[in-house]
Amino acid sequence: MKRLMSYSIVLFVLTIILLLIIPLPETMVDVAIIINMSLSLMILIITMTIKDALEFSIFPSLLLITTLFRLGINVSTTRNILTSSGSSGQIIKAFGDFILQGNVVVGLVIYMIIVLMQFLVITKGAERVSEVAARFTLDAMPGKQMAIDADLNSGLIDEQEAKLRREKIQREADFYGSMDGATKIVKGDSIMSLITTAINLIGGSIIGLVQSGDTIGNVLNTYSIATVGDGLVGQIPSLLISVATGMIVTRAVSEGSLNEDISKQFMAQPVAIMISGIVIATLSVIPGMPVIQLLIISMLLLGGGYYLSRRLQAEPALAMAGGLGGPGGTLRNFSPDMETGGGAEVQESEAPRPVSEEEYYKDVNNVYTLLSVEAIEMEFGYSLIPLVDESVGGRLINRIIIFRRQYAQDMGFVIPSIRLRDSSGLNTNQYCIKIKGEEVARGEILTDYYLALEPENPEKEIDGIETIEPAYGIPSRWIRPENRELAEIYGYTVIDPLSVLVTHLSEVVKQHAYELISRQEVIHLIENAKKTSPELIEEAFPNLISYSMFQKILTRLLKEGVPIKDLETIIETVLETISDTGLPIKDVDGMIENIRTALKRTITRMYCEDGSMKVLTLDSELERTMVGCLSKGERGYFLALSPDVLQSVINQLTGQLKKFNGLSQSPVVLTSQVMRVHFYRLIDQFYPNVRVLSFNEISNNVQIQSIGSLTLEGRGRMGA
Repeated sequence: MKRLMSYSIVLFVLTIILLLIIPLPETMVDVAIIINMSLSLMILIITMTIKDALEFSIFPSLLLITTLFRLGINVSTTRNILTSSGSSGQIIKAFGDFILQGNVVVGLVIYMIIVLMQFLVITKGAERVSEVAARFTLDAMPGKQMAIDADLNSGLIDEQEAKLRREKIQREADFYGSMDGATKIVKGDSIMSLITTAINLIGGSIIGLVQSGDTIGNVLNTYSIATVGDGLVGQIPSLLISVATGMIVTRAVSEGSLNEDISKQFMAQPVAIMISGIVIATLSVIPGMPVIQLLIISMLLLGGGYYLSRRLQAEPALAMAGGLGGPGGTLRNFSPDMETGGGAEVQESEAPRPVSEEEYYKDVNNVYTLLSVEAIEMEFGYSLIPLVDESVGGRLINRIIIFRRQYAQDMGFVIPSIRLRDSSGLNTNQYCIKIKGEEVARGEILTDYYLALEPENPEKEIDGIETIEPAYGIPSRWIRPENRELAEIYGYTVIDPLSVLVTHLSEVVKQHAYELISRQEVIHLIENAKKTSPELIEEAFPNLISYSMFQKILTRLLKEGVPIKDLETIIETVLETISDTGLPIKDVDGMIENIRTALKRTITRMYCEDGSMKVLTLDSELERTMVGCLSKGERGYFLALSPDVLQSVINQLTGQLKKFNGLSQSPVVLTSQVMRVHFYRLIDQFYPNVRVLSFNEISNNVQIQSIGSLTLEGRGRMGA
């Protein structure tokens, strides 16, 4: 039985072919007609509920099968009509009697309207859309392939993900190419319906007049009922299939089901609904119009529009889904400055000057004000102002002050003042973060919602707006406050909007902190260290250590996430290196490695949990190969790996890093001291947040646990 079911479609198609040859009794014809209607209705409903056209990729083949099935039924019904004096089952007779209502002309006109509507409107439109979709899909394939290769080369996706994306692109091209041809089948089916109708009516009338000798009125009445009934039972399923074809080819840009999209987009336009209600109400003043009906519909539209407008005000998410933008103009600047006593000050924008803009900039000195660049800026849309403005309870400034203080304690570097301002260039719920005047990150916050971070295996899904957590890229959902406890029960981690914003800002600042350490900040740090170690500072600066060299050292340490708080140890290590090598200092990399070794307790503490450190290691053969590939250039040694080995290492690393997903510890790769800096430079462009440590940087009392290994040319166990 199981084997028979596996060949059910084959048997079904063979049965359809037999319908073209073997006469069917009227009872079986009725069964076939019912199956045809049911199948067509199911296909239409499926095309309206799917979110992606590829979810119903069998549609082109199914279109051919259903069309062949209808043609087989048409052949059987035509044979019965012509050979059985216009009789071909109860369904055809019932449809004919219902439509004709005793009037042959009216029945035929209605039938012709249905056929022409399908042929000229739906089928022809679907055919054109299929042609355009197929052409544009094929034209876009090279660009999509290049985008996948770029993501793969940059390390954003692994080889498996790239393979899946390529397969999806190929499936899309095949699908729309098949749909382009399949619409021709629908068009031919419509033409064939007209031909069979003419055959049934004309051929049946001739046979009835010649063979039965009945009057022409009785003959036309008999065969017209059969013709119209047969045409309708075949045309209605055909119409459903045509509509389904149009549905599936016109929903290429949709991200939800048809019901979801229509509901969401209509609900986002309450003004249009209310205006429509006013226009409908206006029509009631025209003499002869049905006033009651018009007023009822008008009241429904006005009431529905008003309800949706109130709902939009309460739910910014709906406004965002409808693409509503924010008002223009920058109103306020907010500047949290810890250096001025650690307080937070809200500064209102300056009052308009009495002079014009042209007159103001006639003074050359005023033009220089345009050249200043803020170290860190954060711009946000109008909906996020309550998070910042302390006058209405905003706590963002206080949270930033806490972050700056904590970062200074941990890393030994004071983050510059962060300029906060509202911006008309952003949507109401958006914000962007700039470093030295250039945008480096952007996000979106729904202030009336909570962000629920999805666990790996949630007990149940929680209703909400799907999104990606901006700081770490975790799949998440914006949920209503009343669903917070339920989400926590299901295993979600729930975060308030302000924490989402602060976390993203802090992570971006940490990532770019090394760019913010200026010469002036270096001098400030040295002067601060002079208070506790004046002799050391006087010996080192500026005779032995230049400020520019020391700035380069601190920048390198911060970029790799090494705290510079212990400034005395760093300076002493530099002086020891100078005493060993002499001036000028040529081996900066060696100096950095010595400093990291001197700070090993600090480095170990950052990546150690419960006396254990989980790391990835390099296979001895791979490390020997890398050592052999070291080449000396003008700026020192650099690693010159072959492209094949480089690609193998990156691919392995991509897989192995997944092992750290369930851990609170940051990803760490452990190498020898000789290879540490070179391997770091190798992977920095792909994985800037992966820390590369050497054995000399780990305290002796720490247990090292290897959870993965990188091998030469991908031999050995690859990352899962």
